[in-house]
Amino acid sequence: MQALLSVAPGGPETLELTTLPDPTPKSREILVRVRAAGVNFPDTLMINDLYQIKPPRPFAPGGEISGDVIALGPDTSGFAVGDRVLALTGYGGFSTHLNIKAQAAIPFPASMPYDDAACFVFTYGTSYHALKDRAALRAGETLLVLGAAGGVGSAAIELGKAMGARVIAAVSSTDKAAFCKSVGADETIVYARDMTHEAQKELSAQIKALAGGDGVDVVYDAVGGDYAEPALRSMAWNGRFLVVGFPAGIPKIPLNLPLLKGCQVVGVFWGASVFRDPAGHASNMKDLFDLYGKGQIKPRISQRFDLPQAAQALTLLGDRTVLGKVVVTMGDG
Repeated sequence: MQALLSVAPGGPETLELTTLPDPTPKSREILVRVRAAGVNFPDTLMINDLYQIKPPRPFAPGGEISGDVIALGPDTSGFAVGDRVLALTGYGGFSTHLNIKAQAAIPFPASMPYDDAACFVFTYGTSYHALKDRAALRAGETLLVLGAAGGVGSAAIELGKAMGARVIAAVSSTDKAAFCKSVGADETIVYARDMTHEAQKELSAQIKALAGGDGVDVVYDAVGGDYAEPALRSMAWNGRFLVVGFPAGIPKIPLNLPLLKGCQVVGVFWGASVFRDPAGHASNMKDLFDLYGKGQIKPRISQRFDLPQAAQALTLLGDRTVLGKVVVTMGDG
């Protein structure tokens, strides 16, 4: 097998392509021949030792995979050799072979390509948990998505539309705005990269003008930094501000704003929710497969890399230039 390993803390340039013996599955494990691995922002943090999870080195990044079951460990039931499965792995996905706990594997429909399957759970799982479980988004409400052109952001656009909301997508370039329109956003805002005090006031005014009425019912903030406060200032009464991620830094929020707006600031820690509420996660996955089957959601894969070039995918993510999703493919060998 081959794996792209993190051997020391650092950026994508520190990863090393390594040949290793094929693993043998242990009790209640399955060995998966990985066909594709989704690329997500936590991968860039993990190799820098900046994520909550710090695997022992050497390890391969890659927190979600799709592939074929090629061997079963002792006492393993529910799967057979040849089954197509996807899984959240946390890490290890940038490899051609991977042992995973059988209970972590999810069969996926034959109509779903490996690429789509590898880019499905993390983004749609996060965004559906955020909008359904944490915000209780309702039809007719207005949803603002910050960082809307990324993986979780574009998933939030699609899911917001599927749930009957009016969606405003906020992004940093006209190319990203056009992409969000193609995904289904009703309106777009291009915000300044240098978020000065004046730029914050302008962004808040733009959001309020597009939202109309009292303001935005739900904010999906996958950016953080200085972009959070102007979005919070645009909230409607009883609004819900979803804290999803901080690629622009952890924001400092004046706590008088939630008081004045009568709104909630709601944390979204999807990974923890999967373990704390596995039944709820299973129900959400059923909903998401149904939406995929109806054509209402589909991973927007903008670029593909093979395993030796996977470090380039992480560089793109770190530069915040990705539209939709990026996937690493392992080939058929």
